[in-house]
Order: sequence, then C-alpha cells, then structure tokens
Amino acid sequence: MVYIGIGSNLGNRVINIEQAKYFLSLNGINIIKSSNFYESLSWPDPNKPKFINIIIQSNTKISPKNLLTIFESIEKKLGRKKDFKNSPRTCDIDLICYNQKILYGDITIPHKRMHKRNFVLLPLYELDKEWVHPKSNDSIGKLIFSLPIKDITSIKQI
Repeated sequence: MVYIGIGSNLGNRVINIEQAKYFLSLNGINIIKSSNFYESLSWPDPNKPKFINIIIQSNTKISPKNLLTIFESIEKKLGRKKDFKNSPRTCDIDLICYNQKILYGDITIPHKRMHKRNFVLLPLYELDKEWVHPKSNDSIGKLIFSLPIKDITSIKQI
C-alpha cells in the first residue's frame, strides 16, 4: 500500500484537501481509503494558522519519483508558493510510505519525520491499525504512544 499525506493551513483548508484528492485521482492515483480530517497546531510555530491533515491509502503503481512530480504540480495548481521552510501553505502533499520500501537519496521513504508527527500517525492508524514502520519495525500503536502527551492531546478529529 501507498500512504500519502495531504495538509493545508491557508484558505478553505477542507476544500483545498478535497481538490488535492480530486487532482490526485485525475493523475491516476486511485484512492482506496481516506482518513477523517485532523486539525493540529502548526509546526514548528504553533502561532501560525492550524493545519488540517488527512492520510489517503492508494494502490498506485506510479513510481515514488513520478509521484513527487505530480504532488508538486498539484500543490502549485492549488496556489502553493515556494516560501521559507515550514511557512503556511494552501496545500502540502507528502509521500509517507510506499509499499513498505526503504529508499534513500533524492527521495527518502518512509518519510523521515513521519514517526514523530501526530498528524501523520493518528490518521494512518485510522486507516491501518496493523501498519508497521518499515525501517524501525515499530507498530503504529507503539509510535503513537511514543509521542509526547501534548502531541496526542493537541490534535483533534473534525
């Protein structure tokens, strides 16, 4: 399975995410399941607008490199500007995990910070309670419980 994260903290966040899903499907990325929406504080600066995030599950055969090209094109189409790192954005699409593969180089899979992010782990758990991190072999439950308590209590499903 392929897991893709979509987030937004500018404009109509829910519509931005729904449009990103639509454009993903137009590009041949079949969405099998989509998590609920989760609202969380902006990172690393919680004073920035809150994010809404989801995880989608796909069985796409498109290569990771081609997926990233598609993601960047959709982000641009939805108004994302290349600004400073972690700046607010209309759309952010990340490849979280690709068929349990481990890749380094131009693309790092699984996403290198996914195991520390509540907005990835909680919606991923919703989609696949048996998911195991391909690199650490930690279960999704263990990863969630290793988060700081404030990360678990500050996120909410909407």
